Amino acid sequence: MRHKILIVSAVALFTLSSCGEDFLYKAPQGSIDQEALTNAEGVELLVVNAYAGLTRPTGYDNMFNWVFGGVYGGDANKGSESNDQSVLNSVETYAVTATNDYLLNKWKDAYYGAQRCNLALNVMKEAADMDETTKANRTAELKFLRALFMFEGVKIFGPTGMPYIDETIAAEENDPKVHNGTDIYPNILADVEAAIEGLPEKQTEVARPTKTAAKALKAKILMQQGDMAGAAKPILADIIANGLSPKGERLALQDDLDANFNATTENGKESIFEVQFSVGANNNGNYGFLLNYPHNTGPGGCCGFYQPSYELVNSFQVDENGLPYLEGEYRNKKSVTERVTDYDYISKNDKTIAVDPRLDFAVGRMEIPYKDWGLPANDWVRNVSSGGVFLPKKHVYSKAEQDAGLAGSTYSSGWAPGSAMNLQYLCLRDCKLLYAECLANDGELSAAMQQVNDIRERAAKPDNIIYLEDGTPAANYLVKPYPSSHAAFSNKETCIKAIHMERKLELAMEGQRFFDLVRWGGDYMNKELTAYINYEKQYLTKFYGVSAPTASKTMFPIPETEIQTAGNDENGQAYLVQNDAWK
Repeated sequence: MRHKILIVSAVALFTLSSCGEDFLYKAPQGSIDQEALTNAEGVELLVVNAYAGLTRPTGYDNMFNWVFGGVYGGDANKGSESNDQSVLNSVETYAVTATNDYLLNKWKDAYYGAQRCNLALNVMKEAADMDETTKANRTAELKFLRALFMFEGVKIFGPTGMPYIDETIAAEENDPKVHNGTDIYPNILADVEAAIEGLPEKQTEVARPTKTAAKALKAKILMQQGDMAGAAKPILADIIANGLSPKGERLALQDDLDANFNATTENGKESIFEVQFSVGANNNGNYGFLLNYPHNTGPGGCCGFYQPSYELVNSFQVDENGLPYLEGEYRNKKSVTERVTDYDYISKNDKTIAVDPRLDFAVGRMEIPYKDWGLPANDWVRNVSSGGVFLPKKHVYSKAEQDAGLAGSTYSSGWAPGSAMNLQYLCLRDCKLLYAECLANDGELSAAMQQVNDIRERAAKPDNIIYLEDGTPAANYLVKPYPSSHAAFSNKETCIKAIHMERKLELAMEGQRFFDLVRWGGDYMNKELTAYINYEKQYLTKFYGVSAPTASKTMFPIPETEIQTAGNDENGQAYLVQNDAWK
């Protein structure tokens, strides 16, 4: 699949008909007209073209949401220098406006991907040489993809912020004008339900979604919508009990956390749906993360963005029982890592403080081995004053991957670092913790905590402990499951707090945090981000005077450019109306 994507780039260009000279009917060089694509081979090209929308290099965020899910959610600071990608300064300080270019790219990405799906669906209807079984399978794939693209848009702009444009609307005009203001969750769910019905249990190519992937996407959409008490719970239970990985394996947690972030172990037994990357001639290795590698002499060498926050790092502190602090107590304790100026390194770790080992899996710290690259150097951090002292780590490739030709410093756009490491969009660890939420919501606290403890027991495995060259642990690691005597097993509020914290720890730096905060309510989001800002400003002065988004701002503003471009209907009414919270 990934190699086919290299072939297709501008396949969606069609000729326009007009009265006049013959030359007006000729397709421009490098384009393919609709007649040439209306066959089985052409449809397959268009379907692959739709998959390519998952990796569209419009900006430096893409569907992995390190900007809006990670930085805006408090997982990380922008990093780098204040004058590099300065448009992001307003994101990390919660001063984003409708003119932000990153928002415009997110809007474009959603419709760009959906329109590729619409194009393939319409052309496929006319492909007489395509057998019905293949048509049904490709239709289900395209509806899965369209649901995914539009869901990504809804996560950013809200369910009434974006109009829904399907293949019937797209077929009527090239630039359809559709009013927003209608909840499009039902349209998205209808697409994903069709995907569940039409997709097979196992695909011959692992890049294509399966029935399990469609179920997981539906459950994730329902949870974001707030329907944990209804349809999401049985779907998640079924996935955990019976779901299959892209390779057809029964879903299970990997023993080694790194197996989920390594090009040599991709599409493994914990994965449900991954966006596939390669480092071939297209230079499209993990494009959405190309800024987010250690700087200078570090792996990748560019560009020092997406630095984990002090607040996130200290969330990994644990008590004497190896359990996290559920009431934010870590915010009143000494930081596990402090910036220093009279030391060989820019920061120093306090080894007397016990931490969950997942800290050093998600975050790079000085004096802690950085994957198989050895100890980080000071110049891996681009600007301490701008982003702090920590480094991103999960998505950064290993030296072994580089040596195997699967990664390098020029594998995104020919100049930036990238790798063939896939990124998991849907995975078992996420599903288990979503299911725990559903169980806790229904008062099934013991069952909910069993899902949490599964995740914690995996974190405690020897595979996930980082050791120094002398064989000693690199930090004071301690993580244990919750005992049945813990209040989380008997008190619903405590149980939910434990699940919320587990998601923060397990999914750290995966672009999920802000969307979780939104799911848990505007007031909850405001409270958590206020606490984050108040903590972070102890270390970074840019947070002085910053306020968290109000409870009403659980979505972002619609890009002003799109509102202006859409214009007004025949009655003078704007097609796109700004979200109420941002008017």
